[in-house]
Amino acid sequence: MPEPRIPPLADDELSDAARAVLAPMLDEDRAWNVFRTMAQHPDLARRWMVFANHVLGKSTLAPRERELAILRVGWLCDSRYEWAQHVVIGTDAGLTRDEIDRIAQGPEAAGWSDLDRLILAATDELHHHHRIGDPTWAALAQHWSTQQLMDLVFTVGQYTLVSMALRTFEVPLDDFLCEPGVLSTWDRRD
Repeated sequence: MPEPRIPPLADDELSDAARAVLAPMLDEDRAWNVFRTMAQHPDLARRWMVFANHVLGKSTLAPRERELAILRVGWLCDSRYEWAQHVVIGTDAGLTRDEIDRIAQGPEAAGWSDLDRLILAATDELHHHHRIGDPTWAALAQHWSTQQLMDLVFTVGQYTLVSMALRTFEVPLDDFLCEPGVLSTWDRRD
């Protein structure tokens, strides 16, 4: 991987403002490279993390469904870091290895439930057209509340933004993301 354009800050490089932003992550030993890179701009990081925390931990989407969308975004945006990070999170949320492999194939892959296929189709539509089309929207509305539909759009938007930042800043993978199996689907990418 190339050298980061914006390097993650080491502990001894953290300003007081950066340390304050990272405090919860430092306390839990999860100050990963994405956060250490964002700490280069503490004001932005602090404000971004409020929204990111809603999308990842407080949205109305079930964790497994959220991770289907996030992994599809990482794949579509060609964001290796995003993909690796959410293979780990998605596995914890209940996605199987087979499902993770099929996310790369998209909504037309065999084996998806109707809802899973709709989540992936909506993610593809947002990525390619910046809008969920009427048929997909109507079908999703048969499964989800208005809040869940809104959370899906903002989840895809948030992780598109994060993927752009990760790729542009060339954020390096954390060591645990390089463990065997995490990038197995990615490594078979055409």
